[in-house]
Amino acid sequence: MKVVVTGGAGFIGSHLVERLVSDGFEVTVLDNLSSGSLDNLDRVRGKIELVVGDVKDLKTCLSALKEAEVVYHFAANPEVRVSSTEPRIHFEENVRGTFNVAEASRILGTVKTVVFASSSTVYGDASAIPTSEEHTLRPISVYGASKAAAELILHSYSALYGLKVVVARYANIVGPRMRHGVVYDFLMKLSRESSVLEVLGDGRQRKSYLYVDDAVEATLLAVAKSSAAFSVLNVGNEDWIEVSEIARIVSEVLGVRPRVVFSGGTPDGRGWPGDVKLMLLSIDKIKSLGWRPRYTSAEAIRLTAQALARELGLLPR
Repeated sequence: MKVVVTGGAGFIGSHLVERLVSDGFEVTVLDNLSSGSLDNLDRVRGKIELVVGDVKDLKTCLSALKEAEVVYHFAANPEVRVSSTEPRIHFEENVRGTFNVAEASRILGTVKTVVFASSSTVYGDASAIPTSEEHTLRPISVYGASKAAAELILHSYSALYGLKVVVARYANIVGPRMRHGVVYDFLMKLSRESSVLEVLGDGRQRKSYLYVDDAVEATLLAVAKSSAAFSVLNVGNEDWIEVSEIARIVSEVLGVRPRVVFSGGTPDGRGWPGDVKLMLLSIDKIKSLGWRPRYTSAEAIRLTAQALARELGLLPR
């Protein structure tokens, strides 16, 4: 079966591509390399078709998706903080890009399933924690709003044109090759100055973190076992961890003991405007399909810090 992974040179996308190739799929990667890297595809070089192009261009989508049966749509701008300064970026990358993937699938007629990488940010400041898939969508960032809008676009294409859609609402996914997020930020800060570590906000932000291999496994299981025309599943961990604890783990991995300084952020302790301070997803639905995470949030953070520190030359390989 031919499958397409948009954003396949990115962090999560490249891990998904490796797994799909290992499972015997014929894989095409569509990526504009704005945040992804060809280095992320080293392990599958020569085993995939690579299209360097942009999902914001419909003709590119039509060409890349030709003859594909399944599209894993992971292309997006991953930086939530961009929402507060450059909101148009998330509209263009996340909303327009998703529309083009859906429209190309409709026009071609060969695409049977679209798998969409959504986000826990669609819930905003959830009124119920753990947060189930039935919770009202109230995003507090343009990033979260763009993901919610993309879900609705795909829902309409499912209802109108019979396109099967599987939406994975991811918690914070971490692991090797990640080049954004709190673990990477802390490592970069400590690489420049190991005696002090600045933490944005009050350090009491508490969120769920899932190792990327667990996320890929959950995604593939959801695709295999979801029978509805439109399915939404939370993909996260069973526990959560505070930012201050992440700072401690990352520092421990590097063997340093910095003075931690809490600064910036918002008056109520968030890291930045639009940052969801508390996030823990209910994963009962995906667990009912036979999946559960292998690593806790703290274990995922430690594994990620170790892997990234080696990749960045901060620890020996």
